[in-house]
Amino acid sequence: MITTLTLNPAFDIHVSIREFCAGRENLASSVTRDVGGKGINISRALSKNGVANTALAVLGSENAPEFREGLREAGLSFTELTVPGRIRENITIHPELGIDNEPPVETRLSFKGFSCGSSLLDEVESKLDVRPGDVVTFTGSLPGGIGEEAAERFLVKLRERGALIVIDSKSIPLDALRRIRPWLIKPNGEELEAYFGKLGEEEMISEAKKLHADGIANVMVSLGADGALLVCGTGVYRSKPPKIDAVSTIGAGDSSIAGFIAAYSKGIEGVEALRLASAYGTAACLLEGTQPPRAEDINNIKNGVIITEK
Repeated sequence: MITTLTLNPAFDIHVSIREFCAGRENLASSVTRDVGGKGINISRALSKNGVANTALAVLGSENAPEFREGLREAGLSFTELTVPGRIRENITIHPELGIDNEPPVETRLSFKGFSCGSSLLDEVESKLDVRPGDVVTFTGSLPGGIGEEAAERFLVKLRERGALIVIDSKSIPLDALRRIRPWLIKPNGEELEAYFGKLGEEEMISEAKKLHADGIANVMVSLGADGALLVCGTGVYRSKPPKIDAVSTIGAGDSSIAGFIAAYSKGIEGVEALRLASAYGTAACLLEGTQPPRAEDINNIKNGVIITEK
C-alpha cells in the first residue's frame, strides 16, 4: 500500500507571459489552476501510470470544495481531514523570453495557508492503516502550528509500525532525519549544500554515504537536468538522462520520487529504481505546470538514461 501525505496543500497557479518585467504591468497569455502540494503531485504521477495509491490531504474549510473537486477531476483516490482556514496558493510565472539574451527564468510566489495544532498529526495517524512494507510519503512544508519535534515523533511512530517513510521536506532538519531513519530521502544539490556547505559531486557522494550509514536506506540527490545520485544498499550510482526541451521543471522532483516508489511496487530497487526515477522526473519536464509524466515519455526516456557506478 502506498499513501502520500499532504499536510499543507496548495492551489498551483501557472501564468504564461511573453516576457516578465519587474516593476511593470505584465499581461498573461494563459493561466492554469491545479490542485497541488508535493504529496498530491506524487499521487498524480503514480495514478497516471497505473500505480495504486491513496492521497491523504488536509484541507482548509474555506476553499476545500474547490480542492476536493480538483482531486476528483485528477482521478485520485483520496482521504481528507478538514481544518478551519484557507488552502494556500502558489503562483509560478513562466516567461517565454529571458532578459538580456539569458534563458527565461521561472518566478514563484508562495502564500501562507491555514494553521492548526499538533493534534492534527494524531488524527492523520488514526487515518493510516499502516502495515510493514507500506510506503508513506511525507513531503512539502508543515502547516503553521505544527513544529519539527511533533513531526519527528509522528514519523518515528510510523516507522516503528513498519512503514517505509519517504521524506522530501525542508521542515525536517538533518539531525531529525538521522533519528527518523526514513527509507528514502530526496534532497536536491542546493538542499544538500544547505546541510553541509558548498559541495562538489564527490563531496555530495561522501555526505550521502554518511547519511546512508546513519540508517537512511536510500539517499537520492537530484541534480536537475544533470540527473541524480543514489546511495543505497547495493552501491553508489549516478544517472544521466537524455537531453530534452524542457517546458517546465515544476514538480519534476515529485515525479522522480513517484518513479522510485513505482519501481519498488514492482519489486525493483537500486540501480533500476534510479533509472525509473530519472525517467519519471525528466518526462515530467515535457509538460506544462505540474502535469504528471506520460507513460510513453517515461518509456522513451528510460531507454536513454545512462547509469554509472561510482
